[in-house]
Amino acid sequence: MAQLFFKYGAMNSGKTIEILKVAHNYEEQGKSVIIMTSSLDNRDEIGVVSSRIGLRREAIPIYHETDVFEMIGQVTPKPYCILIDESQFLEKHHVLAFARIVDELDIPVMAFGLKNDFRNSLFEGSEYLLLYADKIEELKTICWFCHKKATMNLRLQDGKPVYTGEQIQIGGNESYFPVCRKHYLNPPI
Repeated sequence: MAQLFFKYGAMNSGKTIEILKVAHNYEEQGKSVIIMTSSLDNRDEIGVVSSRIGLRREAIPIYHETDVFEMIGQVTPKPYCILIDESQFLEKHHVLAFARIVDELDIPVMAFGLKNDFRNSLFEGSEYLLLYADKIEELKTICWFCHKKATMNLRLQDGKPVYTGEQIQIGGNESYFPVCRKHYLNPPI
């Protein structure tokens, strides 16, 4: 029985590496997967899933108007699994469509993304994945400044912490650090 998984973690918790690993494991057994990612993530290029350690792979970009249920319903043969990177950028209608894919097409969907933004608020995609996912798992990493578990994302601008502004600003280590609560509230920089 297929399920909707939401695997979340702070920046640098290995979400993309996990997607690439899962895809490899399925494909090594001759089972096809579909990899998708938000069209908002343009760090490498739109429609590419890439990790900080240099692995990358083509993916289907998800735009606001993308009808993922219709798209996946037309794929033949049916994929064994759908893997989604940057799922925090999904919209409610995308999450509901992925839930339908699980329930009506019996295809497992694994969504990977951030839970909370730099202001410590939920992203829309994360909020609805937390509500609709059958299984929720935290991928862990350590704080940039200490040995504690990182649960938050600290945004930097000109090397200084920023707590206000637009929710979405695409970036990597030059813009965000994974941090624990203590260092989110009092970063040593």
